[in-house]
Amino acid sequence: MKLVPVTALFATVTMTTPAQAAQGPIGGDMLGHRGLVHPAGIKAPPKTKATSYVIADADTGQVLAAKDAHGRFAPASTLKTLTAETLIPKLDRNLKVKPSANAVNQEGSAVGLTTKAVYKVDDLFKGLLLCSGNDAAVALAETNGGMRKTLADMNAEAKRLQANDTLAKTPNGLDKPGQLSSAYDLTLIARAGLKNPDFRRYVSLKSAKFPAPKGKSYEIGNHNKLLWRYKGMIGVKNGWTSKALGSFVGAATRAGHTIIVTIMRYDGSFWNEVSSLMDWGFAARGKVQPVGQLVDPLPDQPALEQTAASPSTAAKVPLLGAAAAKQTDTSRSVGAFVIGGGLVFGLAWVGFGIRRRRASRP
Repeated sequence: MKLVPVTALFATVTMTTPAQAAQGPIGGDMLGHRGLVHPAGIKAPPKTKATSYVIADADTGQVLAAKDAHGRFAPASTLKTLTAETLIPKLDRNLKVKPSANAVNQEGSAVGLTTKAVYKVDDLFKGLLLCSGNDAAVALAETNGGMRKTLADMNAEAKRLQANDTLAKTPNGLDKPGQLSSAYDLTLIARAGLKNPDFRRYVSLKSAKFPAPKGKSYEIGNHNKLLWRYKGMIGVKNGWTSKALGSFVGAATRAGHTIIVTIMRYDGSFWNEVSSLMDWGFAARGKVQPVGQLVDPLPDQPALEQTAASPSTAAKVPLLGAAAAKQTDTSRSVGAFVIGGGLVFGLAWVGFGIRRRRASRP
């Protein structure tokens, strides 16, 4: 069993002032480490080539294991989860759309939009989430009032979810300087999306009929191979660009419990390793002390204003930039350690001080 220094455990519980609390990473101090963090008393998660990952219990929000959870990387098409999570509540799925030439001519993966056809918003979301249509993403953004408005909406939604590592500069995830997210944020976004029945329906579809000109249609298939390979797989989204490499966020349900696994910067085919990480998550859930927490969304603005009027109850948003200075490159196990030959449980849980931090927006 790997020992955790007692001084390291107590260091976090001594942070009591708002200024000090603001320096901790969202979701818990252990998530600020770049290396692997996982509970003691259980075998470490399977090895993976992913630079960053998160394994979380979607039901409780507990982060069961992570590696560089807040590392900021290009998200590729996994950013489409934020596009969908933002726009599904805003757009009437029966609204008919004629896409622009700009939308139709997007580079990269496409569902095959043409300016000669009219599509329902429902069709566009299928194109977005099944076959990762960059054309569908732009068509949805234009339907929402244009690119500038949609990106503002997406970034506002990321802030509401406390996905503060995320900055969207496109609706489709195509590489653009400064566009970043993290495994932690993508897990937050997926968890929020899965609470919306339409989002859940789209990402779960293995295939769908897609309209073509002159009343015809063709079949599109979901790029998420685990929908066919992994028992209980709900779906969500994968992505790849030459800059971002492979990324994936997926959710599966077994025996009434849901596990989310998110990976970023994977060079090669990741399906088997994701399956192994998912298996580990199901085996660990409910049996170990978590290493972090998926935080809840911020309250609505009126509640924030009321909180701001009461200094005694106001909270601070943790700033990841400050947290990054605290990160280390060491792997750690938490949850149990030995003092004087006796096994002591639970202090590590108190020690790393998982907190659900809420705050007024910047």
